[in-house]
Amino acid sequence: MGEFEVHRVRFFGLVPAGVRCLACHPRGARLALARTDGAVEVYNFAANYFQEKVIPGHEARSVESLCWAAGERLFGAGLGGDITEYDLSRLSAARGVDGGGGPIWSMAANGTGTQLAIGCEDGSVKIFQVVPGGIQFERNLDRRKGRVLCLSWHPSDTHIVAGSIDFFRVIDIASGQTVQRIMVNHHVEKAKRECVVWAIALLSSGTVVSADSFGRVQFWDWEQGTLAESHTVSTSAALSLAVSEKEDSIIVGTSTGATYQLQLLPVKLGGLEKRWVRTKPFQYHSHDVRAVAHSPSALISGGLDAQLVIRPLMEKMQKKGYDAVLRKFTFPHRRLVSCARKARLLLFQFSQHLELWRLGSTEETGKDGEVLPLCQMPEHLVQLKSKGPEHIYSSCVSPCGTWVGYSTASRFQLYRVRCDGDGVSLRKV
Repeated sequence: MGEFEVHRVRFFGLVPAGVRCLACHPRGARLALARTDGAVEVYNFAANYFQEKVIPGHEARSVESLCWAAGERLFGAGLGGDITEYDLSRLSAARGVDGGGGPIWSMAANGTGTQLAIGCEDGSVKIFQVVPGGIQFERNLDRRKGRVLCLSWHPSDTHIVAGSIDFFRVIDIASGQTVQRIMVNHHVEKAKRECVVWAIALLSSGTVVSADSFGRVQFWDWEQGTLAESHTVSTSAALSLAVSEKEDSIIVGTSTGATYQLQLLPVKLGGLEKRWVRTKPFQYHSHDVRAVAHSPSALISGGLDAQLVIRPLMEKMQKKGYDAVLRKFTFPHRRLVSCARKARLLLFQFSQHLELWRLGSTEETGKDGEVLPLCQMPEHLVQLKSKGPEHIYSSCVSPCGTWVGYSTASRFQLYRVRCDGDGVSLRKV
């Protein structure tokens, strides 16, 4: 092998965007993921969890919730107050509809995928009909004071449970009225701080599962309005939860970066009586776990540390292979660095600007593994800012270093780079 020099680049200050929400396709092998910068990604389970689609972010579009509906259609909603449908073939936001209730904190699709329910800042829950070519407003459900932070449909589509601050309520779809309102901290003596219901699920048995800011996962009999079980999984907040398709396993994400699994197990071996038991804790994240999902064979979690972690359930695995391997996606799957070899230039891509750097150089020689002193330090030549709210999707510098181009979802820009003794100049072509 011939001799070569390795440049250790430590001046690319990329801060990856955290994972905000996840949505597993109910009858498919795809996972949708939204990040804090508004970007949406789609992963394919059947192709070894390959990231097959990326929709770039937008400054005016935040995504608080994602859901699949009507087959392969993907919808997102956020604090901008719009419900957005994504075009997965053109990798762009196809159309948006104003929710009519201010910022949207939560969204959920019914079991058949024909209706969307959104929870708004003004305390309202609204139903939208999924129709060919878009969505249509159908009706308002009973409105109460307090923003609706989380939603869940009953599998039979007869009720919706909506979580807010200090309480959650169960709404009958046929009448549109609240049939039960339960305070989640009424049994806590001298509760001096508010209890935020961050995540909620309504099981087919009628049990309501809530995760709150006190770090508890609670199981409620909503018809009686009573608490059946309570599990304190963390000393800080429990931020997210997801239920398996068979409703015998739950994954919970917390603000300490830990995730927990609860399973419905028999009290006695061979007995019919079952209870929820916390079985497995996992510490794969360093920051808040804002999103979790439960596939038939794996526990999936995404955190503000930008990591996507897929942990297979070993009891579901029949043999060893790729499906039984723990996966941690800790880096962007897109190329964010391009190199002009002849000009010794590097182009770094950020969400709304580009940086062009010239590599350092040395005149020394040494043995294998030695760090050579630089006679010329790396130089930051230029910063190119993108105009408009759209984030940069791809960028490149030519091998000769005289051309720089980048693209967003709707436009392409090309610049001529001139380096002389007075510095660097850019001219738009």
